[in-house]
Amino acid sequence: MAFTEHTIESAPPAARRSMEAAAKKLGYLPAAVARLATSPQMLDGFLRANALFETTTLSPLAREVLVMTMATRNGCHLCVAMHTAGLTALGADPDLIAALREGRPLNDAPLEAMRRFVLEVLATSGAVSAEAMEDFLGHDYTRQNALEVVLGIGVYTMSTLANRMTDAPLDERLEPFAWTGHAA
Repeated sequence: MAFTEHTIESAPPAARRSMEAAAKKLGYLPAAVARLATSPQMLDGFLRANALFETTTLSPLAREVLVMTMATRNGCHLCVAMHTAGLTALGADPDLIAALREGRPLNDAPLEAMRRFVLEVLATSGAVSAEAMEDFLGHDYTRQNALEVVLGIGVYTMSTLANRMTDAPLDERLEPFAWTGHAA
């Protein structure tokens, strides 16, 4: 059975404020938000956790590397498209964007350290080796950043899994950034 793509009026009352906030921030109501509204707690939890993640000490580009690493790993076509658009808006190097979309190593050493660290945290369920931690810290990241990576992984685990579960479609404005890759 398909998930309902709610309007603000048809959504559970507890989801409406979050939907309105998302629509105001983005200029439109994404289909993913409309489907997540089926669970007001999930929608609100994701939006709040994402807002916290955006306040971390990680640079916007480092956060996007984390998100794209999670999105490609988990096969979330919607997140890859949305964050490709975000990287493009940030003026990111097209080669960086392509490497992230393809799941291959990055030419930028600190950003590659971020990508590798995200994958290491996932592969070890957080029990990263001393060597992996030192490699991460050796690229001007901090122990605070390491914990912020865990926050980002949590946020984008919620997002990628929920978007896949609800089969959230790609919004028209994201079509130029469509991705057809698969989960690793």
